[in-house]
Amino acid sequence: MPVNSTVLKKEKPIKRLYNIQEASIYLGRTVCATREMIWAGKMPIVRFDRRIYIDINDLDSLIEKSKEKFTF
Repeated sequence: MPVNSTVLKKEKPIKRLYNIQEASIYLGRTVCATREMIWAGKMPIVRFDRRIYIDINDLDSLIEKSKEKFTF
């Protein structure tokens, strides 16, 4: 039986959890500003042992909630 040419190639898994530095780059903010957002409760975190991560879905949600229309 011939191999189907439309066989799906395995794709690289999408990274879901970002450390604070990576999340800062994603948001275009400084590490200090990102930490302040976490301490203020504006951004939920995922904690594994002593390490803190931010879910990419929460970053995207934060961006969507921060959008506003500009009117004159």
